[in-house]
Amino acid sequence: MDVVTVTTNVPHVAVVTINRPDARNAVNGEVAAALDAAVKQVENDPDIWAAVLTGAGGTAFSAGADLKEVSKGNIDSLYTKDGQFAGFVKHPRDKVWIAAVDGFALAGGCELALACDMIVASENSTFALPEVTRGLVAAAGGVYRIVRAIPRALAFELIATGERLPAPRAAELGLVNRVVPQGEALAGALELAQKICANAPIAVRESLKVARQALDHDDDALFDMGLEAQERVKVTEDFREGPLAFIEKRAPQWKGR
Repeated sequence: MDVVTVTTNVPHVAVVTINRPDARNAVNGEVAAALDAAVKQVENDPDIWAAVLTGAGGTAFSAGADLKEVSKGNIDSLYTKDGQFAGFVKHPRDKVWIAAVDGFALAGGCELALACDMIVASENSTFALPEVTRGLVAAAGGVYRIVRAIPRALAFELIATGERLPAPRAAELGLVNRVVPQGEALAGALELAQKICANAPIAVRESLKVARQALDHDDDALFDMGLEAQERVKVTEDFREGPLAFIEKRAPQWKGR
């Protein structure tokens, strides 16, 4: 059984699934290597414009690091050169990634969700960084990405207490894009992905490339980045197609080139 699967049943959208439901989709070395390979597959396929990351089973998105492997001294196997933890949290990615969370996203699982661009969660889902309850640090991005995603004081509380944040409250705080009925996170994420894929894919990627750096640079630097992104878009076929489709009163036919 593959511990990570990649399917492309929806046009231009890949679904990447962590497939260890009996282990609450915890990350071991095999998952890390397979997820690293899945990211490369998605990012290198010009026909894929967006990706959804989810966990199998409907109970857990991911419980994070497999503590059985950690206790055996195999923690290094949970990291890859390009992606770091789970082969994902630091992996270079240009395309849109949406986390579809059904159930709980804990510790490294929460960090996987935080590393995505957007999150769709079922109403029964919860998010938590409980590392401090085990004498650990949420060092795979959790301790700073959560602070960027929700109000500072509340982020500090979650980090310091390890308490769980229910999906409806997470949505109120801006951590989650959409809350859907239990069991429908994947369907909700695919719906969002399809709306994104109705737009020019290169323009989306270039826009998000700048947006992801919004908290890292000043206005002048970001303004220049936006201009540079526009210059890269201007040489594409899609740059000409958008205005032409508007003039001809028809839906644009994006090529992604």
